[in-house]
Amino acid sequence: MSEQDDFRRAMGRFATGVTLITTRLGDELHGMTANAVTSLSLDPMLVLVCVDKTADTHDILAKAGVFAVNILNEEQAEISNRFAKKEFDGAHGLDDLPLAFGVTGAPIIEGALAYLDCRTVTEHHGGDHTIFIGEVAEARELSDANPLIFYRGKYGEFKGN
Repeated sequence: MSEQDDFRRAMGRFATGVTLITTRLGDELHGMTANAVTSLSLDPMLVLVCVDKTADTHDILAKAGVFAVNILNEEQAEISNRFAKKEFDGAHGLDDLPLAFGVTGAPIIEGALAYLDCRTVTEHHGGDHTIFIGEVAEARELSDANPLIFYRGKYGEFKGN
């Protein structure tokens, strides 16, 4: 086993929510699954999203200047799987999903738990990823359903007290 394998297994022990990052470039809508998403600041409201530099959506996000973080519910694993595939063309996967559009024009997945509609304010290079920092233009809760959780390479259930 390599050190990178050890790192992946160790990070797999960190349970995360699952999001679909969506953006709009001209008339084209794009999306990708991401779990490396973090709130960064409350004032101003900032979030960060880490995107593999080889991902199809990477360059589109860099050009678009806007994105939405759609926080998926436990019934949306199929959506997550669809957009998580390396060979997937994220430009056409949104065609059959119920959408709204945020104030930035970024696509919002109807039925998600919540969304954060963002304008990209800066990008930082982090190894093989780019860290996109977005200022939140609008944040809304949409559902009280349970979240989609990712743990040790699999989806899981949230069991709160």
